[in-house]
Amino acid sequence: MMHTNDLEHRFYFVERAVRLTAQAASAEFGLPKELRDCIEQMDKRADQAREVFQSADETRIRKLVRDMDILADRAKRICNYIPTLSGQIKGAVTHLHSQIQELKRDLHI
Repeated sequence: MMHTNDLEHRFYFVERAVRLTAQAASAEFGLPKELRDCIEQMDKRADQAREVFQSADETRIRKLVRDMDILADRAKRICNYIPTLSGQIKGAVTHLHSQIQELKRDLHI
């Protein structure tokens, strides 16, 4: 597993992507409830991440990242099936998904 400081630095990019996605969602008219829920859950997990990373508990870290990955996959699937969503929200979700994938790769999950 990555060193805690490296992990926190890498997670910074995920956290930033979550915040940008949440901003895009708040500006999106008619955002489906399921997508809004995914983004809100991602935001909550991002808030919990600092504590989880500080614990250095590999099991908790891996669970957090897997949970975020599931939510990111769901959000991306929703975006792919709803053509009326804006490019801004679709791009934000795609970017978030890719950041989670990179974190997973770095953690060898």
